[in-house]
Amino acid sequence: MARTGPRLTPQTVEVLRLLLAAPDRPRYGRDIARQTKLKTGTLHPILARLELAGWVESFWEDPAAHEAQGRPRRRYYRLTSDGERVAGAAVADPRASAAPPALRPNPGF
Repeated sequence: MARTGPRLTPQTVEVLRLLLAAPDRPRYGRDIARQTKLKTGTLHPILARLELAGWVESFWEDPAAHEAQGRPRRRYYRLTSDGERVAGAAVADPRASAAPPALRPNPGF
């Protein structure tokens, strides 16, 4: 069977579970890392693969939000509508990482 979605490692499944807990709530990388107990060097490649597959979308916060607080700008992540659907199925059965053709990653993935 050909792989049709991102590799569903236990770490990837944990990230998906967290995002599925509140799919409309954007979360920033450090918050995701803290809640999943993943190091950022592990987390960010997972988020990049999920975004490349179309399961997750990201955006940068408004500069005024972080400048007023004197901290670095945050990049937020949330599931896409298609991502929410396929992530729910993937988390329910991580061995069946099937995604619809529209969400298939690039061949070099």
